[in-house]
Amino acid sequence: MSANNIETPKSELEVHRLPTDAEEFEFNGWLFKYTKSHILHSLCSTPEKCKSQQEQCLLCLYTSCLELPHLPEMVFPRNILTIVHPSGAKIEFNTLDALKKVCNGKLPIQVACSVAWKESRSAEHLEQKIKPFDWTFSTNYCGTLSENACVEPTEETIDMEMLKRKEQILFYHEMMLYEDELHDNGISSCTIKIRVMQSSFFVLLRFFLRVDGVMVRINDTRVFHDFTKDFVLREFTNKECGVNEVKLPLTAFGDPNLLSPYMPLRTSSLEKITFNNH
Repeated sequence: MSANNIETPKSELEVHRLPTDAEEFEFNGWLFKYTKSHILHSLCSTPEKCKSQQEQCLLCLYTSCLELPHLPEMVFPRNILTIVHPSGAKIEFNTLDALKKVCNGKLPIQVACSVAWKESRSAEHLEQKIKPFDWTFSTNYCGTLSENACVEPTEETIDMEMLKRKEQILFYHEMMLYEDELHDNGISSCTIKIRVMQSSFFVLLRFFLRVDGVMVRINDTRVFHDFTKDFVLREFTNKECGVNEVKLPLTAFGDPNLLSPYMPLRTSSLEKITFNNH
C-alpha cells in the first residue's frame, strides 16, 4: 500500500479504489457492456459522511433504497449488464433494481429455517422488530428499460430453433447479482447471462430458489433480438413446486438447468419491446 493510502480504511479502499472488471462490444449498431466488481461490504466505513444522501457509500445506498430488514449474504452492487439500442435506448440489468422487486410485506414460505435465518443475522438488529418480508429474496425482476422503450403484449415467441443453431459466439458473459444460502437451508440466487451471435443476441436473467425439503422456484426472464427485426422480445416465466413433485435424484436439485424441464409452469408473459428514435 502506498503512503497516500495508509490512512484510508481498508473497507473504503475496496469499495472506491479497486479496479472494476468491465468490457464493451459493438455489433450491428448495438452496444453491449458490463461492469462487475467485489461483494458489497456489510459495514459502513464512513457513517458521518453517509448521513448525506448525496455522499452515501454503496451499503448505505442499498439500505436506504430498499425497505428490507436484511440484504442477501452476497450482493454485487457493481455487477451491471447494459444493452444500448442504436437509438440510445437502453435495457439494463442491475442488482439494486432486482432487489427492489423483493416483497417486504409478507412471508410466502413459512418454514422452520426462517426462524433460524432471522436469528443468524447481526446483533445490531436483534433489538429491532423485524417485520415480515420475503426472506427467500424472490424477485420477478425483468430488467430496467429507458424511458424511450415501448412495451406491449405479444403472441410472437422467441425463436428457440434459431438459438439452437451452431453459430460463433461473438460476445459472452455471465455474472451473479446476489446470492443467499438461507442459513444453510437452501439457496437463493439471481444470475444473468448474455451471448451475442451474428444473427441475434440472447439474455437469460434467472432467479433460482431452493428451500431444502420444501420447494423450488425458477423465475426466468429471456430477452431475444433477431438483428433482422426492429423489436426485442421479452419472455417471463415462473415455475415452482414442492420438492416431492420433482422425481429427480437429490443431486439434481442444485442445478436449475436440470430441474427446470420437470417443473410446472405457473405463470408466463410475452412482450415486444420497441424503441423511439428520440
